[in-house]
Amino acid sequence: QVQLVESGGGLVQAGGSLRLSCTAPKRITDIKTMSWFREAPGKLREVVAVISSDEKTNYADSVKGRFTISKGNAKTSVYLEMNGLKPEDTAVYYCNIEAYYNSYWGQGTQVTVSS
Repeated sequence: QVQLVESGGGLVQAGGSLRLSCTAPKRITDIKTMSWFREAPGKLREVVAVISSDEKTNYADSVKGRFTISKGNAKTSVYLEMNGLKPEDTAVYYCNIEAYYNSYWGQGTQVTVSS
């Protein structure tokens, strides 16, 4: 099973920015959606942003206007640009790729926003 590799998390002050990256170690075909989820302590994992194979995007209400999801051009990769970060954005962020016959996840990357 292919595991996605995430990077870009870290500690940032409120109002700051981070860019998360997620790359598959080998090309994944028949992709339906590429997404970012997050899981905060004591809370359920929630979807943050989704981009479909035809480039349509959807965002959680809590991040609209602050986060931007995009796909890489060459490799199977997806990015999350996060601006105007708030303490409530603190969580482990996971990338997910849904293909027609498989679902792929990364190991997660910690994002911590200090007030």
